[in-house]
Amino acid sequence: MEIHVLQRQGKSIRSIARALNVSRNSVRKYLRDIARTSTYSRRDDRLSKLEPFKTYLLERIEAARPDWIPTAVLFRELQAKGYDGKEGILRNYIRQFKVTRTEPVRRFETPSGQQMQVDFTTIYLYRGRQKLKAFVATLGFSRATYVRFIEYERQEDWLSGIGGCATLL
Repeated sequence: MEIHVLQRQGKSIRSIARALNVSRNSVRKYLRDIARTSTYSRRDDRLSKLEPFKTYLLERIEAARPDWIPTAVLFRELQAKGYDGKEGILRNYIRQFKVTRTEPVRRFETPSGQQMQVDFTTIYLYRGRQKLKAFVATLGFSRATYVRFIEYERQEDWLSGIGGCATLL
């Protein structure tokens, strides 16, 4: 197919052969015989083995909402009705109907001044040649953040910076 396109663009047999990395005789052969070039046609759509059971599946899934029926259970039911396909076909089909439930986020509430979360992180300066430690403290009540840069992760370094504002660390 590409050979015919290049020829219509006005390319010579030699330049076509060079561009496609084939011999000149191969180019001539395919230019002479158009039927020899591969022509692909779209294959006919086949019905899925699951097609006769799709309405039943939709009814079962909707009847069970908001709960979910496992694929293995639906597979056994379909086999009893005459389905001879694989479980993977069924799993791929019903996946689109599954609604994922997200758990609501429960905020952890603490009284003011009672709790602080403390962590250290490392920042690399000058393309990784020098390390600088950062002490990060976040208050549990207001989520306010305090950052202090230090050289080491020693307890006395960060305790001197917080000034005893929280009772529980």
